[in-house]
This record gives sequence, C-alpha cells and structure tokens, in this order.
Amino acid sequence: MSSGRSGGADTAVPPNRPADLARYVAAATMARSADGGAVVAVVLMVTVSGAPGWLAGLLGACVTAPHLLGPFVARRLDTARDGRTVIAAACVAHGATLAAAVLVFPHVPAVVTGLLLIASGLVGPLLTGGISSRLPAIAGPDRTAQRRAQGWDVATYGLGGTVGPAIVAAVSAWASPTAAALLLAAATALAAILVRMLPWAPPPGAPSEVPRPARTLLLMLASGPLRRTLYMTVTVAFALAALPITAVASVGVAAALAGVLTAAYGLGNLAGSAVVMIRPLRGDADHLMTRLGLVVAVALGGVALAPGFSPAVVAYFVTGVLNAHFFAATLAARSEFAPARARGQVFVWIGAVKITAGSAGTALAGALIGVGGRLPLVLSVTVVTLVSLVSALDRRTRGTAHRSGPAAT
Repeated sequence: MSSGRSGGADTAVPPNRPADLARYVAAATMARSADGGAVVAVVLMVTVSGAPGWLAGLLGACVTAPHLLGPFVARRLDTARDGRTVIAAACVAHGATLAAAVLVFPHVPAVVTGLLLIASGLVGPLLTGGISSRLPAIAGPDRTAQRRAQGWDVATYGLGGTVGPAIVAAVSAWASPTAAALLLAAATALAAILVRMLPWAPPPGAPSEVPRPARTLLLMLASGPLRRTLYMTVTVAFALAALPITAVASVGVAAALAGVLTAAYGLGNLAGSAVVMIRPLRGDADHLMTRLGLVVAVALGGVALAPGFSPAVVAYFVTGVLNAHFFAATLAARSEFAPARARGQVFVWIGAVKITAGSAGTALAGALIGVGGRLPLVLSVTVVTLVSLVSALDRRTRGTAHRSGPAAT
C-alpha cells in the first residue's frame, strides 16, 4: 500500500502529527502573505511608474475582485482524488500569473496586465479558505485537537495580512515593488511544495455526488448552523473593516499614529490566536459565534468611546483578541457543520463573501467618515449587535420547530 504522501495515495496518514501542522502553518502563512501582499505590490508598482492613481486602483481591484468567483472554482477541491494537488496548482498559478503581470507591465497595454492579475486573483480563494479545508485531515477527529489547530490557522491569516504587506513595503523601499511581487510569487511556489507534503485525505465521494456551487449555497442557507456562520461572518467582517478608516477620526489623533492603532489590532489578533492554541474554544461552535459576536460589538463600542490615544490602543488590541476568538469559532463551525461532500466549497464560499463584506465595509466607512468620525463605528456596533440577536432567535426558533416536529409524531 502506498504512503499517504504520494500523489496516488489510497490511505490517509495518521492525524495529529506536529510535523504536519508545522508544514501546514508554514504553507498557509506563505500563501496568505502572497495573497495579502499582492495588491499592495501592484498598487506600489503602478504608482512608482508614474501611471495615474485610477489605474493603480483598477489593477489592484483586478487582484481582489475575482475572489468573488472563488466558489465557482472551489468545487474541484471536493471532486479531485487529491485535493492537495488542486491547492498546490493554485499556489503555482497565483505566483506565476502575478510574476508575469509585474514583469510585462511596462511593456504591454495595461489590459494585458489586468487579465493576468485577474487570473491570479481567481485562484486566491484556494490559498485562503481552500487551504483551511485541509486542516481536519491534519488535526484528526478529536474536537479539542481541531480547535487548537484552528488557533494556528487564525494566526496564519493574521500573519498573512500583516507580513505580506510589510514585506512588500520593505522590499519596495530596498529594491522595487516588482522585486517584492516576485518574492511573493516565489513564496507561493514554496507553499505549493509544502502543501503537497501534507497528509492525504480521501475524496468525500464520487464527483457526481458533489453539489455544484449554487446547490452548495442553497445547502448552506438551509442548514441553520451554516446559515448563521455565513451571515455572522459577513456581519463581523463588514463591521471590523471600519477600524482602519476610523483609526484617526474616532480618537482625534494625528494621522501618523493611526498605524499604531492598526498594529495594535493586528497584535491583538495574533495574541488571541495564541490563546486559542493554548486553550481551545469549548462548547458548541454555533452558540459560540453568537456570544463572541456580541462581545466583538462591545469591543467596537469601546473603540468608539475611547477618550484618548492610549485607551484607543488598548481598545484596538482587545478587539483584535476577541475577533481572533470569533474567527476561530467560525472556522470550527465550517469544519463541524459542513457536509463532507462540499467541505471545500463551504470554506471558500464563506471566505469569498467575507472578503466582499470587508470591501463593502471599508467603502461605506470611507463614505460616512466625513459625516462623523464615530459614525462608522456606531453603525458597526449596531449591526453586529442586531445580527447576533437575530442569530440567537434564529437558532431558538429552529430548535423549537425541530423539537415540536419529530417529538409530536
């Protein structure tokens, strides 16, 4: 019988291996750093070239907008004999098209660069939610082990969102934005190698049994826990997107200090993920999301009411810690409630709408900031609180219906 690490494997490697988790963390961090840093590299590259700002924004959007189509390429994760190959190929494709885009930019019409960046962004969701779908095969069936591993996963997202742009900024200052983008491309190639070294997991079923993207979405909406995971994730992502925009206006500090507030939030995320690794979340993931959503709303209220810079730093940090716990709960819900035959699609669907919600939240916060510095945060607190209460009512109503249905017959 072949080993579980070969492409033609027909048996899974025993779970809970620290080496596998280390490879996962390294692969996920590099892939997500590339995904998070690509748009920064592209915008800097276009800006440095002297091209107009609108072109920089447009080409940057070519990297992020295709994430919306992620669910329509994610089905391959659930139909492939070896999902590792799909993710590794996505890493290579992301890096190759990004490298090609930045290398040809000065020599071809901008539309060619845009098309290459769209191709790069199209596989981006497989580097985020797609990789997360491999985690259960590493952590094994034990819920505590899975939730500890999800703490590591939350950390890779946090690192990817901070390390990627930081590397781009540093390399751009030392060399050029093009060199920074090429470094990100190299990171995805290395991530592809590490992904192939992760344990093999059997496919969930025959391709004919795997639902298509639209059907998967309907299944998610019909499932109470997955439906709540979807709209709670969207709501919190929408609300937290206001934080960078309101970093200055909400506390009345100099713009130069806004980066400190954003960094405090990022450090809080990492600290929160470390807490989840040491002390995994306990209890039902569905209930946890609602409770943690309300706690995040309270933390956002603390940010809005912070009377000065130092209290604001603390409030941003605490918000980051609590969001890490909320994010870990959503990962647990995806893993525990997703149907086996659509697990990969569920991860990517929720990841795609989360990115969309974050973009919408940023845009709305930017539009409202001129009306009142605290208004975006007030709106965020209100929305998260209301949707968390809706989640609790949704669960109670569905639970009552289920109890009165079968019990009565």
